[in-house]
Amino acid sequence: MFKSKHFGLIFLLLGLATVSSCKKEVEVDRIFFGGQIVNPSSTYVTLYKDNKTIDSLPLNLNYRFFKYYDSLDSGIYKIEHIPEYKSVFLEKGDSIWARINASSFNESIVYSGRGSAKNNFMMDLLLSFEKENSFLSSKYSSDSKTFTKLIDSLLIEKKNKWILMDSINQLSPIAQKITQAAYIYPYATRKVRYALLRGTFWNKKQDSIYFDFRKYLSLAETDLAFFDPYINYLLNYLSKKALDSTENYFINRQKTNFNIKRLQLIRPHIKGNVLINNLSRALAFEELMKTENHDHHEKFLQNFLSVNTSKSYVKEVLDLHNDIEKMSTGNKLPKLKLQNHQLDIIDSDDLIEKPTVFYFWSQTQMSHYRNTVIKAKALEELFPKYEFKGVCIQPFNEIVFQVHRMMGIDPKTQFAFTNFDKDSKKWVLSLLNRAIVVNTDGKIKEGFGNFSATDFADLLR
Repeated sequence: MFKSKHFGLIFLLLGLATVSSCKKEVEVDRIFFGGQIVNPSSTYVTLYKDNKTIDSLPLNLNYRFFKYYDSLDSGIYKIEHIPEYKSVFLEKGDSIWARINASSFNESIVYSGRGSAKNNFMMDLLLSFEKENSFLSSKYSSDSKTFTKLIDSLLIEKKNKWILMDSINQLSPIAQKITQAAYIYPYATRKVRYALLRGTFWNKKQDSIYFDFRKYLSLAETDLAFFDPYINYLLNYLSKKALDSTENYFINRQKTNFNIKRLQLIRPHIKGNVLINNLSRALAFEELMKTENHDHHEKFLQNFLSVNTSKSYVKEVLDLHNDIEKMSTGNKLPKLKLQNHQLDIIDSDDLIEKPTVFYFWSQTQMSHYRNTVIKAKALEELFPKYEFKGVCIQPFNEIVFQVHRMMGIDPKTQFAFTNFDKDSKKWVLSLLNRAIVVNTDGKIKEGFGNFSATDFADLLR
């Protein structure tokens, strides 16, 4: 069997990056962070760290934002421009300017200034991974030896790009660690995903040989506790650990008991409370959003409370559970303040005069909006007793009105959130394909419909 030596060498480098470096660090405490949003979908940008809001930065008349920070710690942050967000690595001495086109968020992000190289490297990686996804999906039918060789070749390609980038930019130890993790853990995740799909009946020897690379990985990387590639790897790691040698992943991943097993495996395998709490929080959100399992979630939450020690995370998860409960069939749809096409603020209750379907869209996903409107018009003809109301997740602007005129959309059928954070939580909106169906009294018939599903019309019969 083929052994992944490349994985071992690279993972050792990742560990060494935290303890040794002969490079000089910039002796500057201040961080400058700013940028410009082209085709903005809201009036501000939010900066997060460790799942907490650090700052809300308003866009000026030129759609720019910027600020100097004197006391920010070095680490992984998230920049959000509703509804999109992306990780950005900031460290003391950085002066970073971001240019983003909100209409094509990931593809458009370009950083400039001191500290930009590491972030551009990670964005380039992200785009590379997106291009590789369909190719790798076609290779899951390969045997494990062939698949491992393929992953190794891609890993070496990214490693060489990293070496070149590091040699030019003289990265700090923490920057080395994070930028290496940005390509190592996505490929480690792909190896675990292959095993979840193809390794159901592997014996212990096959399993041991294939997962030899795990010995080079740490399950206690606090520096990466809020880094999506690392958390994704750990979630998949727990999935593999939660299955026995005969269980099918696709069948079990839909079950609450499977996620309870994953929760119970966190403390025996993962080290560090920060990492444990964030990982169990991520797992809780994943399970709670399986609304078809809602009747089993009390048992899941009991296990979650025995693992997670963060009061704020516990409150967040329990609030989500309660909000999902309020969106259950038969309950009155929670009331929101919505914006209409005249930019007036109205109560959502006032929109319901007959059975109503609420569908959702974003100014950054106009092709999705076009397809959604086409489907809404078709359903409206089939089910004339229903009214179909579109809800934009961002407040309206002149560009939206132009789109309505171009597409021949009746503006009286379109509304918008006034506060995405509060409104999306009340109606538990996590996907744009979501639809809510209510009766004439505003009572929920279906709180978690999939508007793009081929059988959505069955909910309206």
